[in-house]
Amino acid sequence: MTLKLNQNIAISDTGFLFNPATGESFTINPTGARFISLLKEGLEDQAIISKMCDEFEVEARDLERDLLDFREMLKHNHLLVEDE
Repeated sequence: MTLKLNQNIAISDTGFLFNPATGESFTINPTGARFISLLKEGLEDQAIISKMCDEFEVEARDLERDLLDFREMLKHNHLLVEDE
């Protein structure tokens, strides 16, 4: 199963997410915002991790763990949907 960002989610450049279906809003840090922008580009997890490791000073295994946690939070809040 591949997940993608729900297309109805509004995202600002400052890291503000808004889900019009639920009325909920979220604030994310620059790392989360970069992850979402790469996810919107349609990149696979390993490509996202590779790109972000180049941009941020972080070990791949640490980034992978953090991204999995972040992805779970996005799923829990219905910000990710299954790609058909």
